[in-house]
Amino acid sequence: MACATLRAMSDPQQILALLADGRFHSGEDLGRALGVSRAAVWKQLVRLRRAGVPLQAVRGRGYRLPEPLELLSAAAIRRRLSAVARARLDRLDVLQETDSTSAWLRRHRAPGQTWACLAERQTAGRGRRGRAWVSPFAGNLYLSLGWRFEGGPAALGPLSLVAGAATAEAIEAETGVAIGLKWPNDLYVGDRKLGGLLIELAGEPSGPCEIVLGVGINLHMPEAAARDIDQPWTDLGRHAAVRPGRNRLAAAVLDGLLLALVARTAGDAQDWIAAWRQRDCLRDRPVRIYEGEQVRGGIARGIDERGALLLEDQQGLRPVAAGEVSIRVTE
Repeated sequence: MACATLRAMSDPQQILALLADGRFHSGEDLGRALGVSRAAVWKQLVRLRRAGVPLQAVRGRGYRLPEPLELLSAAAIRRRLSAVARARLDRLDVLQETDSTSAWLRRHRAPGQTWACLAERQTAGRGRRGRAWVSPFAGNLYLSLGWRFEGGPAALGPLSLVAGAATAEAIEAETGVAIGLKWPNDLYVGDRKLGGLLIELAGEPSGPCEIVLGVGINLHMPEAAARDIDQPWTDLGRHAAVRPGRNRLAAAVLDGLLLALVARTAGDAQDWIAAWRQRDCLRDRPVRIYEGEQVRGGIARGIDERGALLLEDQQGLRPVAAGEVSIRVTE
């Protein structure tokens, strides 16, 4: 009994698996199923609440989740990958909790490994310019992928646009929801943000380049967690005709990214650039660009072949590199 209790206390997913059906389960029933005491069950439930799991408790009925929950499974995700993507992926991990999937990969991944990491919850997820990324437990998709380019940073070119177009296509094919792209790397549905990408790299100018590509996508964002979001947002659950499966979507996005990186490594990016242009949310719209203390206004006129934004202002048409800039529509 002691060993079973220790296992249950160290692995909250056992209780989550029992609660995943969205029905009420008494503490006694949960303890019987796990072979532990009601006190051990209660300690686990407290840990889950602290992790942000939206548990409901009703006297006389027990505990339940507000709606059915699908936990991520590395085996289920890998099974859904195409043969090409599966052959290129060295390792796939699913974590219950981490600070951020990208930070975790940077700490654990060896150079040259193609390694993907997903998490049920992030405690310090990050977007561009160091912004916090709201990451409630099992509500959304948090995915990072490590990859090696032999040609060095200069060979990456418009990699963020390639990755953005591949992610948008994967979401669209899996859910039927039309996905727009806001330069340089945000995913949109209409005028509301659905998710984003962040690429971090390390390498010498003339040597191999290691990248970690992070993706965050809102699937079922709890309203309570969304209070910390400082811009218009949405999630796929509000738009898809059928509730998106987390493992199916994770596999579709990972597969699309792996195939896009294979193509980019071979030097082929034009089809992805064309796909990105078809989803351009900013084209021909008035925008304001913030770069440090400098603010510039103009009309967005698409992107060039290197992935820079083309901004038309009183001085003419000028490219704007992504870098540490922020962009807002002003109409």
